[in-house]
Amino acid sequence: MAMCVLEAQNLARDVLARELRRLREASGRSLAQLAEETNYDRTYLNRLENGERLSKRQVMEALDRTYGTKGLLVGLWRLAHQDVFTDKFELFMQYEAKAVIMHKYVVAFPGLLQTEAYARALLSSPPNVSADVLEQRLARRLARQELLCQDQPPDLRVIFDESALARPAADPNVWHEQLLHLVEATSAPRVTVQVLPFAAGGHDLMGGSLSLLWMADGRGVGYLEGCKAGGVVEDAEKFAEYRVSYDKVRDMALSPQASVAFMQELAARVAP
Repeated sequence: MAMCVLEAQNLARDVLARELRRLREASGRSLAQLAEETNYDRTYLNRLENGERLSKRQVMEALDRTYGTKGLLVGLWRLAHQDVFTDKFELFMQYEAKAVIMHKYVVAFPGLLQTEAYARALLSSPPNVSADVLEQRLARRLARQELLCQDQPPDLRVIFDESALARPAADPNVWHEQLLHLVEATSAPRVTVQVLPFAAGGHDLMGGSLSLLWMADGRGVGYLEGCKAGGVVEDAEKFAEYRVSYDKVRDMALSPQASVAFMQELAARVAP
């Protein structure tokens, strides 16, 4: 799986890199001339043409203006960027499948704890998604939940930012079912859920979600996720830093018992 995804990522980069080189050569410019014209370093531009770097959007915008390609390069860059994100998430899912301990801080319901109806509602948010693609994505998301149904499931602790509980699904029935499902999940011996209330104030993890995974050999892997972007953290020192941040957030959160009561009260309040 990882090799297939990596090949897809390389394909997207290769298409962009080849087009950058083709456009420059077709324009009769040398790298030095292009560097002078765009104010970007010659070595940097060369690395883009070799597929060694994936630039920022403004670089592609500048090159689109230079070549008169009307957004072509920005479009190719966007596809390459999406592949990079996909590759990182695929790698994270491979780690997740092997993890024996999972600690998560989330600002949205994680796929592992979503009902089918709630997951379907989220995945249907792009209005132009085809029925076949929707069903494929839904099946893949729900399949991840089998991790919690194994004979030896991982120990899972999820800290929900209150914002995740403050944004209901459009359908009240779907939302009520999702909240009840979350409460029910806490009855599993290896699932712990906590709520970080708004009243707790600011903290290190604001603005995104964090997953900390421990493998059977004790190795730790993290995953940071923001709006349409994510990154795997394999460096031990960085992982330790995020663990400290997570522990501080856990200390600020409601206790597991108080968190369940919080969610039960919310579910009762929104019951159709």
